[in-house]
Amino acid sequence: MKYDYLVVGSGLYGAVFAHEAKMAGKSVLVIDKRPNIAGNIYTEDLEGIHVHKYGAHIFHTNIKKVWDYITQFAEFNRFTNSPVANYKGELYSLPFNMYTFNKMWGVVTPEEAASKIEEQKKDYILKKKAERGLSENDEFVPENLEEQAISLIGTDIYEKLIKGYTEKQWGRDCTELPSFIIKRLPVRLTFDNNYFNALYQGIPKGGYTKMIENLLDGIEVRLSTDYLENKEALDKICEKVVYTGPIDAYFGYKLGTLEYRSVRFENELLDKPNFQGNAAVNYTDKETPWTRIIEHKWFEFGKDDDGNDLPKTVISREYSSEWKPGDEPYYPVNDEKNGELYKKYKELADKEDKVIFGGRLGEYKYYDMDAVIASSLDMCEKELNK
Repeated sequence: MKYDYLVVGSGLYGAVFAHEAKMAGKSVLVIDKRPNIAGNIYTEDLEGIHVHKYGAHIFHTNIKKVWDYITQFAEFNRFTNSPVANYKGELYSLPFNMYTFNKMWGVVTPEEAASKIEEQKKDYILKKKAERGLSENDEFVPENLEEQAISLIGTDIYEKLIKGYTEKQWGRDCTELPSFIIKRLPVRLTFDNNYFNALYQGIPKGGYTKMIENLLDGIEVRLSTDYLENKEALDKICEKVVYTGPIDAYFGYKLGTLEYRSVRFENELLDKPNFQGNAAVNYTDKETPWTRIIEHKWFEFGKDDDGNDLPKTVISREYSSEWKPGDEPYYPVNDEKNGELYKKYKELADKEDKVIFGGRLGEYKYYDMDAVIASSLDMCEKELNK
């Protein structure tokens, strides 16, 4: 055996595990089927701009252990995510806050905003109870995403800022989506535009690719190497495999295919310094085919690595789509049917004593970046006896 660990995938989960294994004195080989490291957080440089090739990634966490860990490998800037919603040319602040409510209804005080939301919620729930033959005092249990959202935020915000965006993102009507997708909605009766209610937030200076390079420093990496196509040979040169690819692909899809949503990007380099004045603008009407436009330079305040103003800009239009083989899988479709299928694959995975399944695809789970790091560190503690 040449290596203690073969790590399949150089995204966050794999890179963290590989780094910790190396620090524990283990021999490690990292492979990736893409021609670059960093998985979906890969950033490529274009005209001095760090472009998030596989969609915008804004690091945010409340976990101090994770923040202290990842800031060893990159200095983070102070970027605060404050997206804008564009509904047929009307612009609203996200998350829903006093700027949003003032634009929507003309209210000025938090009391007025809360009263308007409560009034709309109450009217809707009473109407739904009547449709179901329930009395006013009976409990109302939302049966789909539409009912859940309106019972949290009221009809106006739902119709303008949630419905169209969500239906484009999932490719399904809101009445066909499970209520648990929206467990809660961030509603702020303040003028706080910070989308993430997190203690720590920012973008790594120099881009995410540089951060992953630092994690993988001194570790052998082979790119453009497909593990599943070379499984037999690769398994022979390692004691254990850390697999971060799709769990159903590992087992040859023999129980069926897990579903994902995918995203297609249309990128443009524009010979102007400013396109939309914000890093992220969500298009919340259903008629606009893209879900949002990202203007990458604003993640780093329109400056290059030396602090100079960037004369050009790069934008990415994002189109949500149903995943099919060959597409990049982005978001697991965590409904009941796929959950049941994943459980069956997990049972198979638990029998593979030489393989650790981790990360968003390996665990069929929508993970934020901090949760991926925490999960990988937890596995390191178990596996490496740290």
